[in-house]
This record gives sequence, structure tokens and C-alpha cells, in this order.
Amino acid sequence: LNITSISACVVMKWNDDYLVAYVQSSHINEEQLRQHCQSHLPSHMVPSIFIILEKLPLNPNGKVDRKQLPSPTFTHLSSNHVTHNIELLLPTNDIEVSIHRIWCEILKQNQISIDTNIFTIGGHSLLLMQLFHQYKIEFHLQQKRNALSISNLFQHPTIIHHAQLIQQSIDIIHTLDDYPWSSLYLIQATASFAQERIYLDEQIRFSSKNSMNNMYVIPLLFRISSMNDHVSITRLHHAFQSVVTKHNILRTALYIDTHGNIIQHCSNAKIVLSDEIKSNELTIVNLHNDDRRHMNEIITEILNQSDLFDLSKGHVIRYHVLRHCHQSQDSISHENDDLLTENDHILISIHHAMFDGASTSIFLRELSLAYETNDSQVGSSIDDNSLNYIDYSVHERIIDMSLSREFWHSQLERYNIECSLSLPTDRQRSSTGQQRSGLASIAEIIFDNEICTSFLNYASSHHLTLFQLGLATFYIFLFKLTHGQTDLCISSINANRYRSELQSLIGMFVSTLPYRVELDPHWSFDEVVQYMQEKCLSILEHSHYPLQHILGDNRINQLNVSFLETMFDFITISNEGNDLCLNGVNLEQVSFNGSYEMAKFDFSLTFEYNPLSHNKRLSCSFVCSHDLFEKSTVSKIAQRFQYMFEQLFETQSSNTPIIDMSPSINKVCLILPDEAEEMELVVFYRLENIVNEAPASFAQARIWLDKRIRFDPDKPQVAIYNMPFVYRLQPGHTLSIKKLRHALHLTVKKHPSLHTSLHFDIQKNLLMQRVITHEHKHNNNNNSLFSIIETTFETDEQLNEILLNEKRNPHLFDLAQGLVFRCHIIYYKQISSNHLLSHKDILIFNFHHAFFDFPSMNIFLHDLNQAYTTGQ
Repeated sequence: LNITSISACVVMKWNDDYLVAYVQSSHINEEQLRQHCQSHLPSHMVPSIFIILEKLPLNPNGKVDRKQLPSPTFTHLSSNHVTHNIELLLPTNDIEVSIHRIWCEILKQNQISIDTNIFTIGGHSLLLMQLFHQYKIEFHLQQKRNALSISNLFQHPTIIHHAQLIQQSIDIIHTLDDYPWSSLYLIQATASFAQERIYLDEQIRFSSKNSMNNMYVIPLLFRISSMNDHVSITRLHHAFQSVVTKHNILRTALYIDTHGNIIQHCSNAKIVLSDEIKSNELTIVNLHNDDRRHMNEIITEILNQSDLFDLSKGHVIRYHVLRHCHQSQDSISHENDDLLTENDHILISIHHAMFDGASTSIFLRELSLAYETNDSQVGSSIDDNSLNYIDYSVHERIIDMSLSREFWHSQLERYNIECSLSLPTDRQRSSTGQQRSGLASIAEIIFDNEICTSFLNYASSHHLTLFQLGLATFYIFLFKLTHGQTDLCISSINANRYRSELQSLIGMFVSTLPYRVELDPHWSFDEVVQYMQEKCLSILEHSHYPLQHILGDNRINQLNVSFLETMFDFITISNEGNDLCLNGVNLEQVSFNGSYEMAKFDFSLTFEYNPLSHNKRLSCSFVCSHDLFEKSTVSKIAQRFQYMFEQLFETQSSNTPIIDMSPSINKVCLILPDEAEEMELVVFYRLENIVNEAPASFAQARIWLDKRIRFDPDKPQVAIYNMPFVYRLQPGHTLSIKKLRHALHLTVKKHPSLHTSLHFDIQKNLLMQRVITHEHKHNNNNNSLFSIIETTFETDEQLNEILLNEKRNPHLFDLAQGLVFRCHIIYYKQISSNHLLSHKDILIFNFHHAFFDFPSMNIFLHDLNQAYTTGQ
């Protein structure tokens, strides 16, 4: 519409493949339109077809009638060069020939010129991603970091350019990344980036007396499920020692040297057989009680032992046998004393600095093999030339990461690191208190099979991974939960085993990465999902870049990073790898079901998809810090997420309202049905003959009655039910008083509860609330919906006196007139002549508790900031 000769236009997607632009004009041609769009838009947003009409069809409401628009013809796309008499350029080398073949197959065309822009012949972003994966297979780039960038493919969308990019990737692989990583024969080296992160986090955030022990333990629990199965403790112990001996990482110490570096040191394999280590790695616990709760208590006690691990000595793995014993004594002397049988359990505990989720299947496979072969000659088959974890930690530090450094810098550019999500917390953490207790408030959601199938079908039809789709829904939920925050940054994890040599290693490889999105509230769900897919693909190429570097490059202190406190993960349970089979005896892995769940983060959501489960295929859990969230709050948050999720992926057979994917995400609703019913029937019920009036809520009635029953209204000592919030600017900052007044007016006007009166109606015998409008104020010769007063102070004693009087003042509010909010500006020495607040001035917001609670403050501050910044 920037072109004056165009009076109207509309762009539509056809067949989920083509962007078609309908233009109302009589003085422009298709080529001019295409050139204009190409100079102003990214290639993938340029329409494939332009249809020029003298007049766009309109419906009776005056809007474009999309059903009456003529259908486009796509046959001319393949003959673009012929119709425009442009020379057809043919492939000139092997790479161009291969790419040309792939394009023709995917686009279903016989011939394509190698200088043709793919978006002019029906290409789109999903198709380009399909090409990206096809290239990686065709040119053997699957396991290569930085080998091919999908963003570069978007920016250079021709066969010629794609061939050049692929050739560059092949050259980089041959020169930098194609040499095999091998053993460096080390027993001591600097810790890996992942180990550093875990070690420091445990030392800094979870080292107080109030913190749970062993925040970074990975527990594996297995049960013998059949009475016919038996496991030898001695044989299992030998197998266990064999695995620990073979994998250096399971006997590696971590400590800080005299220079402040975190060092890993591998103990000699022979030490594993010493009596000292034996006593630390195997413990038999005889249980005299068959009660499951009793065993859970024993397991929790074990996992929370302060001496479970000793990183400084390399004691990083423990092994407990929980044996049911009905005799009166712990030591049983009979021939089956060495055998474990039905309902006996094996608990394996490993420190996360040495072990990750992908290590589990490797460890169990090795343990099973060692038990089966009954390898009493521990370590006899160790290959000294094989790559060890300590070798990886050296190799990863000499990789050229310059491209990734630039990528992550661009991701966090202009992001306000100190801006935390406006989540509905019950408590605030002090700005200086970095210690965490580790206690968790948990809520689990189990989706029914119909929802699960709908979710899977959407992912499949849109070529998405389950992680990408789950993350997109989480971002939409955060957008709504934070009352419209659009610049959102959270963290997620990546397996980070980016080379074939790393696939069979036990160790800690997982990387923690920031995922920053800038949402447009007008985007549809489909648009958010596509944006999220592209974001995830771009991050995947640079997922090996250490979090320490990301923070350091952006001059961020890890202790003050808000996005590290919100975490997302999606786990798909494999039907292979996590079973423990000991010489034909299959042990059942036992889930802890939240009985030993700890909160490493303030707010986290983890999906779990188990294709083999009949009643729990798709589920998710909110695990939040109890330092901030009560369990009831997390349960309510989970209910809201489930309601939104079921709206997005509900089937037609359900009673839940279905969200149309085309409207904006602004229209997604988190208000639960029972809340909506209460709002309609009680809180916002409009009496037929009285506008803006309704019975007071139960909470308001409780406070109103309490004030009159428990406190003497004739002898007020304090301002009962005042909620004061005191603020002072940081040094060097100023605040415009004029803009503040305007912002307060907009915010109070936006929220009716901040200009609502309470009065008892004798005739109805009801406590009533009435929204006070400007018309009411005008009739009472008072045009303000709230009050602002200004005073001054010179000494701290004077300031303390003012603050004390603020608490004593019984005239702060007037419930009958709807004056339930007051702003008090306290200037240092004199009222500002330049109408600016400085860091020495004080600002107090007073709210009446009948209309305000602590979670409301997050909403108030968010809206006040928006009104102050935008003036709207």
C-alpha cells in the first residue's frame, strides 16, 4: 500500500504452499510489484503470484470477500524463464546437478534455472527446511557443527548460491572438523564447560544450610518384579566395579586448584578395588517393612545424605541394594543371602557433573554386559586408546567458535537481562539472596489420548518436532500469563553430543541455552509455531557454544540472569535403552512420581511423551521453587495451561471450546470455566436497573466486616487494610511527574477495581460494589478517580515520621466514594521545580486491600510501565 497506484490488497496462503497477493490497481504490472516486494521483504515473504484486479470483491460489511477471489493458476511458475524470455541456466558442476535434482523432485518440475529464486516458483519456509535436511543427507553433513546454516539458505535462495554454501561447508569440514578425536592419555585437565556450570551452581546457589543436599543427583531405581527371578549381589557388585573401572568419568574428582580453575582428575583404575572405595559404592539396606511409603522415605533419606558424594575424592556414584527382610536381625545366614528376589530394589545414584540423561542407556548396557559375562577380572578389556570424557573436555576448548559467538551475541542483543517474567508468585526473592532451598511445588497434567493424538497430528502435518510444538505452546502461555509480555527469554537444554565419537561416552554433555523470542500479539498460532521452528533450527546449529561464553560475551553475571530461572524441556521416552537386563532377568525401572523432585529453577515445565503407555502417553509437569510458589498457586497455573492446551488441540467431539488457529494469540483465554461463571454471576453481574453495580465479592465482604467487627471505627490507630508500596529511584535516574500522573490516570482508569466504592444497601441487605466513573465524580465536584499528595522532608527523622503517619492516617481511603488508591510523592527538601523525581525522592502507592492483593501489584506495575512509556 506504500505504492500510490494501489488502493487495496490482500495476501492469502493457497494449498499451504503458496503466498498469493491480490492487488486492486489499474496502473501497475506483476514485475513491478515483485521488484518492490523483493526490495522491502525477506525472500520467503515475497508472494509467489500477484493477481491484479480492478476491484477486490467485497461482502455486505464492506470487507474483502475472500471466497469470491479468483483461484490462481500455478502452471506459469515452472515456465517463468520462458514467459519472460530469460535464458535458462543449467547446472555446471556435480553439486549444482544434485541440488537441481532435489529441487525438481520437491517442486515437481522438469527444469529449473540455477539462478531462479525458489520463492518465485512456489517455494516457502517449510519447503526450504525440507531442502535443508535433504542437503545434510545428500552431502553427509548430518553430524557436522556449523556445516550448513538454514538462515543462509533463506538469504540466498537459488541453486547457484546453495551450491556455493554447501561447497564452503564441505571445505570447512575437511579442514577443521573431519579429523577424528582420539585419546590424549590424560588423567588431569580443566573441567568441561558443562561440569563447570554444574559445579559452580551447586556451590553458589545450593550451599546454604536451608538447601536440600545433592541437588544434582541422578537416581536410577529398579525393581525385581517376578518371584522366579534372582540377581546375585556379588556378581552385580563385580559388574558395577567393571563399569566404573572402564569409564574414567565415574572415578573422576572435581576440585578448585590454587589458581581458581576447576580441575578434573581421574583416579587410578586399581583404586576402585580398594576397601575404601568399596565401602563407599555398595550399601545393603535390609527393609523390615513392606509398606511402599516406608521404602520411599528410606530412598529419600539416602538421596539426601550429606556424604552421598564427595566430588573432591572422585566418589561420584553410589549403589544401594534395598532388600526386603522379614527376620528380626539384619544379618541373615542362609544359602540365599546373596540373592535378590521379588520386590527387592537396586538404587544407583550418580552425580550430574559426571552423568546426563543420554548416559543412562550406555551405563545400563555396559552393566548388563558385565553382569552377563561375569567379568571378575575387572578392567581387563579396557582400551587405553579409546576416547574418554576428559579428552572431550580438552578437544571442546580448541574448537573455532567465532561464528557461534556472533550468533549468540545477535540473539541477546538489546535484551533487558534484568527484566524477569511477571509470574504470579506468592513470595518475592530478595535482590541479594541467591541461595535456594531446592524445595519444589509440583503439579502434573496427564492429557487424554484424543488430545495427545491431536497434538501429534499437528506436529506431523506441520513438519515439527514435538519439542518445537511444545515450546511454542509454552511461549503463548507465558505471553498470556505475564499479561502480554512479548520479549520473552527462557532456557532449555540440548543433548550436545554433536560428534559420532561422543555417542558412546558416559559423561555430562548437556548444554543450557537461552531461547529468546519477540512475539507479535497479532500473530496466529500457526505463525508462532513457524517462528518457533525457525528459531529452534537456528539455535541447533550453535548449541555447542557454552553458556559461560554466552554470558561472558554479553557481560552478564550468571547470578542475576532471569532467563536461567525459567526452564523448558520435552522428553520422549524411548522403548529401548533404559531397561536393565541382568543375564535374562528383566528389572522394571521405577518412577519416583515426584516423591523426590527438587526445584533447580524458579519455574519449569517438562513434557513427557511415552508412546508405549496406554493411559499416560502425553503428560507435563510444572516444577516450581517453593521459595516463590505455593503448591496451590502452581496447581492453578497448571489448570490454566491445561485449559489453554486443550483449546488448542481439542477435537470436535469434546465439550471444550476450540481455538481457531487463525485469530491472534491475543484471543487465547486462560480464565477457567468455573472462574468465568463466577465472574458472570457474582463479581461482574449487572443488575437490570443499575449500571456498574453488583454484590461485593466474598473476599471484599470478609474484609469489610472484619474492619467493623474487630476494629473500633471511632478510635482508629492505623490505616486498617492499607497496602503501601514504597519506591525510590536508582542513582542517576529521573522520572517525569507529568508523565507519571498521566500514566497513573490511564492505569487506574483501565482497572475498574481501583475506582470502585463499597456500601451496604439496607433494602437489599447486601454489601454492594459500584464502579465510579468520571460522571459520578463530576456530580460530586471531584473529577479525580484517585488522589495524589505531595510533601517534603530534609532529614531521615522527618522521613520516618512521614512514613509512620502514613500508616496511622485513617483518611487514606474513602470506600463510599471509591477512593481506594492514593499516590504520595515525598520530595527531598523542596517540591521539584523541573517536575522531575530524583533518586532522593520517595514514591508511595497505597491500595485498599478490599480491592487489591500482592499478585495484583505485578499487573499494576506492568500496566503503569506501559502507560508511562507509551502514553497510552
